[in-house]
Amino acid sequence: MSGAPPLSELSRMIKTRPLAGGPVVIEASAEERAALALRFGLGAVEALRAEVALEQRPRAIRATGRLTATIQQPCAISGEDFPVAIDEPIDLRFVDEGQRPATEAEEIELEADDCDEIGYSGEMFDLGEAVAQTLGLAIDPYAEGPNADAARKAAGIVQEGEQLGPLADLLAGLKKS
Repeated sequence: MSGAPPLSELSRMIKTRPLAGGPVVIEASAEERAALALRFGLGAVEALRAEVALEQRPRAIRATGRLTATIQQPCAISGEDFPVAIDEPIDLRFVDEGQRPATEAEEIELEADDCDEIGYSGEMFDLGEAVAQTLGLAIDPYAEGPNADAARKAAGIVQEGEQLGPLADLLAGLKKS
C-alpha cells in the first residue's frame, strides 16, 4: 500500500514557479462531474466552472475568483433531486508546508478574508481539489426542494406553528369566536 494521497476527482496541479500569467479556468469533464456527484451525495453535477487568478504573496500564493455550478441536489425532506445553482467566491491561500515558520520579528500580512489556508509540499499544488472543496462547502445539506411541504404533509410532520388533529380544530374554532 502506498503512502500517496488519493487523487482528487478534479485534480489540476499548478506549478508554484512560475505562476500562470492569466486566470486559470477549470471546467469539469463529464467523468469528473459524475465522480464529484458521488463524492458529495448529489443526483448530478451538471456543470462546474471556476476562474481563478493566482498571485504570489510573501509566504503564500493567493487564489481568488469565482466558482459556478449547476447541481441536482436531494431535498432534505423528500429525498427528490431538484436543481440548484451555485455561485461562490473563491479566496484561498496556498502555503508551502516545508517553509520555515515565521519568526516573531517577521510580519505576516493577513487580511480579513485570508482565513482559508491550504498547505502543499513540493513544487506544485492542487487547485482543482481546492475548487472541489469549495463546491462541497457551498452545498446546503438542509436544502428543501419544491415538494418539501407536500412530503411533510404526506408523512404527517407538523411544521412549526402548525397544529393537526381534533384538539387543533377545537383551538382553531375558539380563536374564531
